[in-house]
Amino acid sequence: MADYPYINQTTFSSAYQALVRAGPHLKQLQQVHAHLITSGAHRSLSLLTKLAILACSSHSSISYARKISLSIPNPDSYFFNSLIRITSKAKFGLVYDAIFFYQRMLFFFVSPSNYTFTSLIKCCADVSALKLGKSVHTHALVNGFCLDSFVQASLVAFYSKCGELGIARKVFDKMPERSVVAWNTMISGYEQNGYCKNAVELYNLMINSGFNPDSTTFVGVLSACAQLGALELGSLVHDYVNNHRIEVTVNLGTSLINMYAKCGNVRKAREVFDSMRDKNVVTWTTMISGYGIHGYGKEAMEIFRLMKCYGPSPNEITFVAILSACAHAGMVNEGRAIFSSMRDDCRMAAQIEHHVCMVDLLGRAGLLIEAYNYAKELKRPSPAIWTAMIGACKMHKNLDLGVEAAEKLLAIEPDNPGHYVMLSNVYALAGKMERVEKIRNVMIKKRLKKHVGYSTIEVEQRTHMFSMGDKSHPDTPAIYLYLDDLMRRISEVGYVSAQDSVLHELEEEEREYALRYHIVKNLRMCEDCHLAIKFISKITNREILVRDKLRFHHFKDGFCSCGDYW
Repeated sequence: MADYPYINQTTFSSAYQALVRAGPHLKQLQQVHAHLITSGAHRSLSLLTKLAILACSSHSSISYARKISLSIPNPDSYFFNSLIRITSKAKFGLVYDAIFFYQRMLFFFVSPSNYTFTSLIKCCADVSALKLGKSVHTHALVNGFCLDSFVQASLVAFYSKCGELGIARKVFDKMPERSVVAWNTMISGYEQNGYCKNAVELYNLMINSGFNPDSTTFVGVLSACAQLGALELGSLVHDYVNNHRIEVTVNLGTSLINMYAKCGNVRKAREVFDSMRDKNVVTWTTMISGYGIHGYGKEAMEIFRLMKCYGPSPNEITFVAILSACAHAGMVNEGRAIFSSMRDDCRMAAQIEHHVCMVDLLGRAGLLIEAYNYAKELKRPSPAIWTAMIGACKMHKNLDLGVEAAEKLLAIEPDNPGHYVMLSNVYALAGKMERVEKIRNVMIKKRLKKHVGYSTIEVEQRTHMFSMGDKSHPDTPAIYLYLDDLMRRISEVGYVSAQDSVLHELEEEEREYALRYHIVKNLRMCEDCHLAIKFISKITNREILVRDKLRFHHFKDGFCSCGDYW
């Protein structure tokens, strides 16, 4: 500031701090800029850099930051890196503004640094700009940053967020030095994109490679365990946390609750919940949801009441969890009261997820007409509304209403193969085979294929995945031999396959084969699976725990915890 006697250092500092506190508005930025110009201080790169950074922090003023950058004759690397970095941290998408500053950087032959590329790559990752990010990747390679650990870690995160896990893993494998952040990024990338087995395998590789995981590592791998149902591994992770005296943060504790609940040990989930000193709304909601998917409606209500007394205020997701718990437990009156409380006491507007829960609650309880009228009164019933309605109609054998709901569902999403399968099944159950054939022909014409069902099971910390008729497992002969024996034994004690529960596009002998070997699906459990496993639990004198898309089923002595209410 000494080079510019016409501007007072205190005056500018005061004006700048006032802008920082109040938030930069374009008019005030222009006034400060004008003051710099009239004082002759507009040639001060440090002052203009501060002003441009301030402009970049506001979405409404970003264009002014561009104008400032165009007015500077001698910008340096600090100027450009500062603007690129601040745009990469913005909550709103400023990727093209960051690219603009990078292009200006190249125009002035200012050499980029690893900070330049990490910021640019983060911008591209935040908006999943795959093509643009690949161009930035190329520039990083050309400028000699292909082996920089910070740039590589950013690239792993970028490709993971864009769903390009193969490329992300290639970048990861080429890293000469991998930080814990890089391991965590790759593990989270796998987990968030549904490659949970890969996430678990990479976690094991991390441990075997001598790296010490941190809380972020555990959150990622526990989420993968939750999705896989890998209780043994999840428990080992918990043991590692305890044995190494790692602080159980709110996020880590919530992940443990989620893992135990989704892996079938809801008692252990509650132990973790009770042991946590600090809990946020996600923690309480996770515990409520955990009880709900096991059909423990009363326990879910207990947690909900405790939350209202001692915890944070429930949010929209909390109400989805408790309403869903009421639906699975058949607690209609409680569900009605909670829904009214959400609107009247908490002043929350019901979202589509809450409406789905109410239709599900009423439909499962057999109040089909009320559920149907509720759905019709909504301005824009979503596909999930009619899906819940169809499930209720099938459960209570009201096939005419089920057909009507299925046709409404298909009208909303005419290219969803799952909807055609549902409508086909409802038609078949109603005995309208000519319409089943019509649906089948439409699917063939549109080249629509139903989702493949699969089952997973954890044995000695290894997760095995099967699909119907799958023979890829090395122990296939022994597995099928044991299944044959099970099917023979349950048939002897009264099991008769519920052939109506299988898609009627299969031929008769194919249906029998499918029913014999289709035990668990990644979708909602079918009626025949449910019936067969009840018999299996009885003849083997074992408790069998099955998780489908919606909930848990605890089979013991020929009965299921859901009371055939799922």
